[in-house]
Amino acid sequence: MPRFTRTELESFHGARVDDLIADPLRLLFVGINPGLWTAAVNAHFARPGNRFWPALHLAGITPARIDASGGLRPADSDLLRRLGIGFTNLVPLASARADELTLAQVRAGVRPLTELVRRFRPRVVAMLGITAYRQAFEVRRATTGRQPVDLAGAQLWVLPNPSGLNAHETIDSLAVAYRDAAVAAGLTVHPRPLQ
Repeated sequence: MPRFTRTELESFHGARVDDLIADPLRLLFVGINPGLWTAAVNAHFARPGNRFWPALHLAGITPARIDASGGLRPADSDLLRRLGIGFTNLVPLASARADELTLAQVRAGVRPLTELVRRFRPRVVAMLGITAYRQAFEVRRATTGRQPVDLAGAQLWVLPNPSGLNAHETIDSLAVAYRDAAVAAGLTVHPRPLQ
């Protein structure tokens, strides 16, 4: 795993992270925006301690736990593409925390996301973060889970954000939520016993 100084990480403020898009795309995970570590290694949810990859494995979506802290290995990228899983962000610019984003930035992310969904036609779009979803789509009372509306023909799900700042969620609760969206997307899951 690489090591970064605070100054090195700060140099990635405003950087972009490449989308990972499968073809065909069945399940598109949408982060709020990349963190600095994620931008440094150009891999989604890469910060050590982020619960996304452990939850994905516990949900039975991936056959092994992926470690993205040093960047995704080509074999892991290939696996995700074969499974039909993709990744993008609502706001493409990296920051230390999502709460550094302006409301205008969050709302501006809806149009490019909608265009991406129209282009690649996933079965399920899974937005990771209820607050960002409420702000971006201007749905003040939205709750997590399947939404009553679709996004450009895809089922729209809002799932808990895996950041450690979302303290009331556990790897187990994240795994359950992610598994439900994966099943809706038509992925074959092999869940592991919850911890």
